[in-house]
Amino acid sequence: MPYAPEHKEQTHARIVECARRMFNRHGFEAVSIDQIMASAGLTRGGFYHHFANKEALYSEAIASYARCEGAVPVDFTASARQVVLQMIGAYLSHQHLESLDNHCPMIALPSDVARAGPVVRRTYQQLLAGMVAMFERGIEQADRDARQAALAIAALCVGGMVLARTIEDADLAAEVRDAARALALDVAGFNGTAAAA
Repeated sequence: MPYAPEHKEQTHARIVECARRMFNRHGFEAVSIDQIMASAGLTRGGFYHHFANKEALYSEAIASYARCEGAVPVDFTASARQVVLQMIGAYLSHQHLESLDNHCPMIALPSDVARAGPVVRRTYQQLLAGMVAMFERGIEQADRDARQAALAIAALCVGGMVLARTIEDADLAAEVRDAARALALDVAGFNGTAAAA
């Protein structure tokens, strides 16, 4: 019996999701095609029906973060200003720090991406560009360049979480996230408004 037309799409999506989680936890080099396919309940033979190579899958896994439910819970139907407030709070939250499977690839994979090919680096850059554009839309400051502020907020969010992930001392990691959150909120013009911890 032939597969339904949507079967290939569903299988493709399952492979990407399994790869995204495995790359987040272990990095690009430590995960094999065999492991990814086994995690998806498939054999290696089917891999090349979906992807040209492992790097093509890696690029899709990075891009899929934007569609990842629960990664950084934000109500994108809220005003642009409220989305900025929610995003800073959620991105630098303890929940995001602890959710290894759902880490944003900008914090989980920067070293891997720096060593990857141009396709992967472009995908990573597009993810950053989307984050910056979202921040830029919600910044209402006449005295500051909105793009410059949005870039600084993105750097604070990503950098704060990269440091927090690497620090063994939980109290220091929380201090780093709190400091990054406070400064990001200030740069966004919230002037000390508390966001989710």
